[in-house]
Amino acid sequence: MNFPSISMIISGLFIAWIFHSMYSLYQICIIRPCDPGSSSCLRPMWKENDVFSLFLCTSISGHPLSFPLKTIYKNDRYDPNNLSKLDFNITLEDKVLNNGTLFLHVFLTKSRSHREVNNELIASKLTAHTSGLLTHYIGKRAESYKLLEGQKAKKSQNKFIGRPVTHWKPKIIIDMVTHPQTVPINALTEEMAPLIKVNKNRQYLPVLYISPNRHRVKELIPVERDNPVLPLEVQFEKTSIGKLRFILKVESSFDTMPELGFSEYDTDDVKGILFDTSLFLLLVTVFVSCFHLLFDFLAFKNDVQFWRHRNSMAGLSFSSLLWRCVSQIIITLYLHDQQTSLIVVIPADIGAVIELWKLKKALKIELHGFRIKMSPRSKEERATDEYDTKAMKYLSIFVLYPLVTIGAIYSLLYTEHKSWYSWFIQSAANGVYVFGFLFMLPQLFINYKLKSVAHLPWKAFMYKAFNTFIDDLFAFILTSIPTAHRVAAFRDDIVFLIYLYQRWLYPVDRNRISEDAPVIKDQHEKDD
Repeated sequence: MNFPSISMIISGLFIAWIFHSMYSLYQICIIRPCDPGSSSCLRPMWKENDVFSLFLCTSISGHPLSFPLKTIYKNDRYDPNNLSKLDFNITLEDKVLNNGTLFLHVFLTKSRSHREVNNELIASKLTAHTSGLLTHYIGKRAESYKLLEGQKAKKSQNKFIGRPVTHWKPKIIIDMVTHPQTVPINALTEEMAPLIKVNKNRQYLPVLYISPNRHRVKELIPVERDNPVLPLEVQFEKTSIGKLRFILKVESSFDTMPELGFSEYDTDDVKGILFDTSLFLLLVTVFVSCFHLLFDFLAFKNDVQFWRHRNSMAGLSFSSLLWRCVSQIIITLYLHDQQTSLIVVIPADIGAVIELWKLKKALKIELHGFRIKMSPRSKEERATDEYDTKAMKYLSIFVLYPLVTIGAIYSLLYTEHKSWYSWFIQSAANGVYVFGFLFMLPQLFINYKLKSVAHLPWKAFMYKAFNTFIDDLFAFILTSIPTAHRVAAFRDDIVFLIYLYQRWLYPVDRNRISEDAPVIKDQHEKDD
């Protein structure tokens, strides 16, 4: 009786977990209808075409009664169905300029007797209120400059380092539940209770909420004394109780991110995916993301399994293996230097460790105490090295090295960098991204000469191919990925298709080597 493999069991459990997670996400966002006459339901206090009074105020306190409020906008006939965008220029007080905080208070009331915000309006049972920070504490932006000109003309980048200081949020999004919907009481979570104002008749007011996580880190503006007037865009978004419940659930999970080692910059892209997409696109993104993780795991697992039993490099390009190791290390250092999201960096770190281990296996390095011993290469390996050297000779000398050098000089003369190390890593990474696919070509040449592809780790190869096509999608979703890394996501697609063509052209038969064979015999000389 054949039992399923460990990979099959793990894959099955993982896929079941994916569908369970998607169903749970769907249940959070969708509110089941409730009978309006039931005692377990909340009914809206307003009708579809009701008009409200809207007030926007600023204060240095999050409590509306603690400090005087400064009204920046009022509208006595505000229609929630006609949501709009408002633009302001806010003059900051000295307390805010001195590394302080500033809040935005929003009041939406059905009362028609108040022309300004006062204690009576704030305490009214007909007034909905919410507040949110207009400022945020985070480290200052890293500065870059042209290395040959010194630090004369520094330019800020979207990277944040050092001691946290006050930054300004140029855009605030106000989520408003303005559709009069009957809501089951058991659908309201603990996080939603402070936001919903209910009277004794089990009626609730429109729900307002300013999320502390809707801003993007790259959009923050440092608060400086010589620039006390800053722009503010207030955007109103119509949402549902289900979507609001989902937002609050996600924000509670964000509180645990720092404990897991994720910085605010690491979660910046996740915020954009979760908050700025529709439910359908969100479910698709979660589905694809989970499969990307699964393929990453299976690719790493099968790659390690293939090389763990491999004792010969016959049929495999050593220069391609060496290049993959060097390029993986360069890319990993570059992603760290660019402070890329950990979602991208962690798989890169794991990949660099695996490539170093594979290089050790290929070089047949053995450690005996403080002595390093390298085993001699076999006849089959030397024959493969000849094909490998022939393929790399013209690619490296006449194409790769001159173009990488020209690109590095251009970057030094016309591009800003944080340091010489940053310039070196970025130049090397650009060489990897733009010309790295050239080092995949020697293996194609070796396959052509040997008329076989059986020496390749096809299981790991196919998982990596699937992930390459998934990376094409993520290249446009994750905005913190450097542009070079974004463009390079499409680099391997054509080469992968050529590998698949060779797989079809040179089918594996019983006389050819198997990828699970620990030693490769000399069986291809007759093909030459």
